[in-house]
Amino acid sequence: MSVQLDPVVLNDWFVVSAVSKILPGERFLTQLLSVPIAVWRAADGNWHAAKHSDDEQVSDEYKVCERYGFVWVSLGNPTKEVYALPEFTQPGRRFIDCGTFGVKTSGLRIIENFLDMGHFPFVHTDILGKEPHTEVKEYKVEMHPETEELWATDCHFWQPKAAASATDGLDVDYTYRVMQPFTAALYKTCPTRNGEMDVIGVYVQPVNEDECRATLWLLIFDDIHTDGEVIGFQQTIFGQDRPILENQVPKLIPLDPKTEIPTRADASSIAYRRWLRQIGLQYGVLKAA
Repeated sequence: MSVQLDPVVLNDWFVVSAVSKILPGERFLTQLLSVPIAVWRAADGNWHAAKHSDDEQVSDEYKVCERYGFVWVSLGNPTKEVYALPEFTQPGRRFIDCGTFGVKTSGLRIIENFLDMGHFPFVHTDILGKEPHTEVKEYKVEMHPETEELWATDCHFWQPKAAASATDGLDVDYTYRVMQPFTAALYKTCPTRNGEMDVIGVYVQPVNEDECRATLWLLIFDDIHTDGEVIGFQQTIFGQDRPILENQVPKLIPLDPKTEIPTRADASSIAYRRWLRQIGLQYGVLKAA
Protein backbone atom coordinates (compact mmCIF):
# COMPACT_ATOMS: atom_id res chain seq x y z
CA MET A 1 0.00 0.00 0.00
CA SER A 2 1.44 3.35 -1.00
CA VAL A 3 1.72 6.12 1.56
CA GLN A 4 0.74 9.68 0.75
CA LEU A 5 3.70 11.95 1.43
CA ASP A 6 2.98 15.41 2.79
CA PRO A 7 4.97 18.28 1.22
CA VAL A 8 7.12 18.75 4.34
CA VAL A 9 8.57 15.24 4.31
CA LEU A 10 8.53 14.93 0.51
CA ASN A 11 10.71 18.02 0.06
CA ASP A 12 13.11 17.36 2.93
CA TRP A 13 16.66 15.97 2.77
CA PHE A 14 17.52 12.59 4.34
CA VAL A 15 20.80 10.78 4.92
CA VAL A 16 20.72 7.31 3.35
CA SER A 17 24.36 6.24 3.70
CA ALA A 18 27.86 7.27 4.62
CA VAL A 19 29.82 8.14 1.48
CA SER A 20 32.47 5.57 2.40
CA LYS A 21 29.94 2.71 2.41
CA ILE A 22 28.95 3.03 -1.26
CA LEU A 23 31.63 1.50 -3.43
CA PRO A 24 32.43 2.89 -6.90
CA GLY A 25 30.16 1.35 -9.50
CA GLU A 26 27.87 -0.12 -6.83
CA ARG A 27 24.14 0.54 -6.62
CA PHE A 28 23.24 0.91 -2.98
CA LEU A 29 19.67 -0.26 -2.39
CA THR A 30 17.58 1.05 0.47
CA GLN A 31 14.13 2.39 1.28
CA LEU A 32 13.16 5.97 2.08
CA LEU A 33 9.67 7.11 3.08
CA SER A 34 8.25 3.71 1.98
CA VAL A 35 9.85 4.12 -1.47
CA PRO A 36 12.54 1.63 -2.63
CA ILE A 37 15.49 3.56 -4.05
CA ALA A 38 18.91 2.95 -5.56
CA VAL A 39 21.84 5.30 -4.96
CA TRP A 40 25.10 5.28 -6.92
CA ARG A 41 28.06 7.37 -7.97
CA ALA A 42 28.71 7.72 -11.70
CA ALA A 43 32.14 7.59 -13.32
CA ASP A 44 32.19 11.40 -13.45
CA GLY A 45 31.86 11.53 -9.65
CA ASN A 46 28.26 12.76 -9.58
CA TRP A 47 25.74 11.11 -7.27
CA HIS A 48 22.43 9.71 -8.50
CA ALA A 49 19.34 8.34 -6.77
CA ALA A 50 16.24 6.82 -8.31
CA LYS A 51 13.28 4.60 -7.58
CA HIS A 52 14.23 0.94 -7.69
CA SER A 53 12.24 -2.14 -8.68
CA ASP A 54 12.89 -5.90 -8.48
CA ASP A 55 13.82 -6.06 -12.17
CA GLU A 56 16.70 -3.67 -11.40
CA GLN A 57 15.19 -0.95 -13.52
CA VAL A 58 15.31 2.60 -12.18
CA SER A 59 13.11 5.58 -12.88
CA ASP A 60 11.96 8.84 -11.31
CA GLU A 61 15.43 10.16 -10.52
CA TYR A 62 15.60 12.12 -7.27
CA LYS A 63 17.65 14.99 -5.87
CA VAL A 64 20.90 13.83 -4.22
CA CYS A 65 23.96 15.53 -2.74
CA GLU A 66 27.00 14.84 -0.57
CA ARG A 67 27.46 16.73 2.70
CA TYR A 68 29.51 16.11 5.85
CA GLY A 69 30.61 12.63 4.81
CA PHE A 70 27.10 11.39 4.00
CA VAL A 71 24.82 11.01 0.97
CA TRP A 72 21.55 12.95 1.20
CA VAL A 73 18.43 12.26 -0.88
CA SER A 74 15.17 14.16 -1.35
CA LEU A 75 12.19 12.58 -3.09
CA GLY A 76 10.71 15.99 -3.90
CA ASN A 77 11.96 19.50 -4.58
CA PRO A 78 13.76 20.83 -1.49
CA THR A 79 13.36 24.54 -0.94
CA LYS A 80 16.68 24.94 0.88
CA GLU A 81 20.12 23.43 1.10
CA VAL A 82 21.25 20.96 3.75
CA TYR A 83 21.84 22.83 7.01
CA ALA A 84 25.14 24.57 7.83
CA LEU A 85 27.64 22.78 10.09
CA PRO A 86 30.77 24.96 10.46
CA GLU A 87 32.26 22.61 13.07
CA PHE A 88 32.82 20.02 10.33
CA THR A 89 35.83 21.96 9.02
CA GLN A 90 37.10 23.25 12.38
CA PRO A 91 40.79 22.35 12.89
CA GLY A 92 41.43 19.75 15.55
CA ARG A 93 38.01 18.17 15.52
CA ARG A 94 37.65 14.48 14.73
CA PHE A 95 34.70 13.37 12.64
CA ILE A 96 33.58 9.87 13.60
CA ASP A 97 30.75 7.90 12.00
CA CYS A 98 29.39 5.76 14.84
CA GLY A 99 27.25 3.51 12.67
CA THR A 100 23.68 3.06 11.51
CA PHE A 101 21.05 1.07 13.39
CA GLY A 102 17.60 -0.17 12.46
CA VAL A 103 14.90 0.78 14.95
CA LYS A 104 11.27 -0.34 14.77
CA THR A 105 9.54 2.90 15.64
CA SER A 106 8.68 6.23 14.05
CA GLY A 107 11.82 8.19 13.25
CA LEU A 108 10.30 11.13 15.09
CA ARG A 109 10.48 9.10 18.31
CA ILE A 110 14.26 8.89 17.85
CA ILE A 111 14.60 12.68 17.70
CA GLU A 112 12.28 13.22 20.67
CA ASN A 113 14.32 10.77 22.77
CA PHE A 114 17.53 12.48 21.66
CA LEU A 115 16.22 15.76 23.11
CA ASP A 116 15.25 14.26 26.48
CA MET A 117 17.59 14.85 29.41
CA GLY A 118 15.13 13.52 31.97
CA HIS A 119 15.91 9.87 31.20
CA PHE A 120 19.68 10.17 31.68
CA PRO A 121 19.90 8.92 35.32
CA PHE A 122 17.43 6.06 34.77
CA VAL A 123 18.39 4.71 31.34
CA HIS A 124 22.07 5.70 31.13
CA THR A 125 22.94 5.12 34.79
CA ASP A 126 26.55 5.87 35.78
CA ILE A 127 27.25 7.28 32.30
CA LEU A 128 25.02 10.25 31.44
CA GLY A 129 23.30 10.42 34.82
CA LYS A 130 23.01 8.99 38.30
CA GLU A 131 20.65 9.31 41.22
CA PRO A 132 20.18 11.54 43.16
CA HIS A 133 21.21 13.96 40.37
CA THR A 134 17.86 13.75 38.57
CA GLU A 135 16.74 17.36 38.31
CA VAL A 136 16.35 18.88 34.85
CA LYS A 137 16.90 22.57 35.42
CA GLU A 138 14.82 25.10 33.55
CA TYR A 139 16.05 25.91 30.05
CA LYS A 140 14.94 27.84 26.96
CA VAL A 141 13.42 26.45 23.76
CA GLU A 142 12.74 28.59 20.71
CA MET A 143 12.63 28.50 16.93
CA HIS A 144 15.33 30.42 15.08
CA PRO A 145 13.47 33.02 12.95
CA GLU A 146 15.81 32.76 9.93
CA THR A 147 16.67 29.06 9.71
CA GLU A 148 13.38 27.81 11.25
CA GLU A 149 15.46 25.39 13.32
CA LEU A 150 14.45 24.48 16.86
CA TRP A 151 17.02 25.29 19.57
CA ALA A 152 17.11 24.40 23.27
CA THR A 153 19.67 26.49 25.16
CA ASP A 154 20.93 26.96 28.72
CA CYS A 155 20.62 23.23 29.40
CA HIS A 156 22.68 21.86 32.30
CA PHE A 157 23.04 18.35 33.70
CA TRP A 158 25.55 16.60 35.98
CA GLN A 159 27.02 13.47 34.40
CA PRO A 160 29.31 10.75 35.83
CA LYS A 161 30.97 10.16 32.44
CA ALA A 162 29.94 12.75 29.87
CA ALA A 163 32.11 11.32 27.07
CA ALA A 164 34.71 8.66 26.39
CA SER A 165 37.33 11.33 27.14
CA ALA A 166 35.86 12.24 30.55
CA THR A 167 37.76 11.09 33.64
CA ASP A 168 35.49 12.48 36.39
CA GLY A 169 31.91 13.58 36.92
CA LEU A 170 31.14 16.87 35.24
CA ASP A 171 28.51 19.60 35.21
CA VAL A 172 27.74 19.59 31.51
CA ASP A 173 26.34 22.45 29.44
CA TYR A 174 24.10 21.36 26.58
CA THR A 175 22.60 23.03 23.54
CA TYR A 176 20.18 21.06 21.39
CA ARG A 177 19.51 21.81 17.74
CA VAL A 178 16.78 20.31 15.54
CA MET A 179 17.68 21.26 11.99
CA GLN A 180 14.99 19.23 10.23
CA PRO A 181 12.20 16.99 11.57
CA PHE A 182 14.41 13.88 11.30
CA THR A 183 17.80 15.54 11.89
CA ALA A 184 19.23 16.79 15.19
CA ALA A 185 22.49 17.57 16.97
CA LEU A 186 23.61 18.49 20.45
CA TYR A 187 26.54 20.56 21.61
CA LYS A 188 27.96 19.64 25.02
CA THR A 189 30.89 20.62 27.23
CA CYS A 190 34.14 19.13 25.94
CA PRO A 191 35.93 17.38 28.84
CA THR A 192 39.41 17.90 27.35
CA ARG A 193 39.37 21.41 25.90
CA ASN A 194 38.16 24.44 27.84
CA GLY A 195 35.71 26.68 26.02
CA GLU A 196 34.90 24.12 23.32
CA MET A 197 31.78 22.00 22.78
CA ASP A 198 31.74 18.48 21.37
CA VAL A 199 29.04 17.86 18.75
CA ILE A 200 26.91 14.71 18.65
CA GLY A 201 24.36 14.20 15.91
CA VAL A 202 21.71 11.80 14.69
CA TYR A 203 20.36 11.42 11.16
CA VAL A 204 17.14 9.44 10.88
CA GLN A 205 16.11 7.74 7.65
CA PRO A 206 12.40 6.82 7.80
CA VAL A 207 12.21 3.45 6.06
CA ASN A 208 8.46 3.55 6.55
CA GLU A 209 6.19 5.22 9.08
CA ASP A 210 7.04 2.91 11.98
CA GLU A 211 10.55 1.76 11.09
CA CYS A 212 13.74 3.77 10.61
CA ARG A 213 17.52 3.73 10.39
CA ALA A 214 19.38 5.98 12.83
CA THR A 215 22.92 7.13 12.02
CA LEU A 216 25.08 8.51 14.87
CA TRP A 217 28.05 10.80 14.31
CA LEU A 218 30.50 12.90 16.32
CA LEU A 219 32.68 15.97 15.88
CA ILE A 220 34.89 15.89 18.97
CA PHE A 221 38.22 16.90 20.49
CA ASP A 222 39.84 13.69 21.75
CA ASP A 223 43.50 12.87 21.11
CA ILE A 224 43.60 9.83 23.38
CA HIS A 225 40.91 7.34 22.43
CA THR A 226 40.75 5.32 19.24
CA ASP A 227 37.77 5.56 16.91
CA GLY A 228 36.71 2.12 18.11
CA GLU A 229 36.70 3.19 21.75
CA VAL A 230 34.68 6.32 21.00
CA ILE A 231 32.24 4.41 18.80
CA GLY A 232 31.83 1.76 21.49
CA PHE A 233 30.92 4.43 24.05
CA GLN A 234 28.24 5.94 21.80
CA GLN A 235 26.86 2.56 20.77
CA THR A 236 26.51 1.56 24.42
CA ILE A 237 24.33 4.62 25.03
CA PHE A 238 22.20 4.00 21.94
CA GLY A 239 21.89 0.32 22.85
CA GLN A 240 20.31 1.37 26.14
CA ASP A 241 17.80 3.60 24.34
CA ARG A 242 16.87 1.19 21.57
CA PRO A 243 14.65 -1.32 23.47
CA ILE A 244 12.78 1.52 25.14
CA LEU A 245 12.15 3.20 21.79
CA GLU A 246 10.93 -0.03 20.22
CA ASN A 247 8.54 -0.73 23.10
CA GLN A 248 6.90 2.69 23.12
CA VAL A 249 3.18 2.61 22.39
CA PRO A 250 2.02 3.87 20.00
CA LYS A 251 4.97 3.59 17.63
CA LEU A 252 3.83 6.66 15.70
CA ILE A 253 4.32 9.94 17.56
CA PRO A 254 1.13 11.63 18.84
CA LEU A 255 0.90 15.38 18.22
CA ASP A 256 -2.40 16.04 19.97
CA PRO A 257 -1.70 18.80 22.54
CA LYS A 258 -3.71 16.81 25.09
CA THR A 259 -0.89 14.24 25.20
CA GLU A 260 1.68 16.81 26.32
CA ILE A 261 2.65 17.05 29.99
CA PRO A 262 3.94 20.57 30.74
CA THR A 263 6.93 19.93 32.97
CA ARG A 264 10.39 21.43 32.66
CA ALA A 265 11.85 18.05 31.69
CA ASP A 266 9.42 17.82 28.77
CA ALA A 267 9.99 21.33 27.42
CA SER A 268 11.95 20.18 24.35
CA SER A 269 9.46 17.41 23.59
CA ILE A 270 6.52 19.80 23.84
CA ALA A 271 8.26 22.35 21.61
CA TYR A 272 9.27 19.65 19.10
CA ARG A 273 5.73 18.31 18.79
CA ARG A 274 4.32 21.82 18.52
CA TRP A 275 6.90 22.60 15.81
CA LEU A 276 5.91 19.46 13.87
CA ARG A 277 2.27 20.51 14.00
CA GLN A 278 3.10 24.02 12.84
CA ILE A 279 5.06 22.86 9.78
CA GLY A 280 2.35 20.34 8.87
CA LEU A 281 4.34 17.11 9.06
CA GLN A 282 2.16 14.00 8.79
CA TYR A 283 4.55 11.13 8.04
CA GLY A 284 5.22 8.99 11.13
CA VAL A 285 2.54 10.90 13.06
CA LEU A 286 -0.37 9.21 14.87
CA LYS A 287 -3.50 10.30 13.05
CA ALA A 288 -6.46 11.59 15.04
CA ALA A 289 -9.21 9.03 15.60
